[in-house]
Amino acid sequence: MGVSVTGNSQLERELMRRLGSQRTQQIVDRALLAGARVFVQELKSQFESFKDTGASIDEITISQPMTVGGARTVKIYWRGPKGRYRVIHLNEWGTVNNPNPEGKGAIARALRNAAEAYRNAIKQELRRGL
Repeated sequence: MGVSVTGNSQLERELMRRLGSQRTQQIVDRALLAGARVFVQELKSQFESFKDTGASIDEITISQPMTVGGARTVKIYWRGPKGRYRVIHLNEWGTVNNPNPEGKGAIARALRNAAEAYRNAIKQELRRGL
């Protein structure tokens, strides 16, 4: 069962006309950052279950909003002195020698668990900006 929503392009055009593209982009950027913070909070709670030094949690970073493929985007990635970005995929998917590490699927669980809270944060921030 699918849902078809019509009038989105008309709504977008009307918002752009009333607020201007710069103000609309500021509102969208704030909403994206609010949603990213909600997701990062859930991601950190998922990573707590197999925490050793805490470097994977400490190095979670949120990028500044950017345009990718015509859509505003925020990226969540790992950056820090311990280089945890190199091993995050090993925790998420496992290896040949260790196919089921403690944290296997933590990012996928965080995505699934935070989906509704992410949408609510986006909606709330958009309402606040409008």
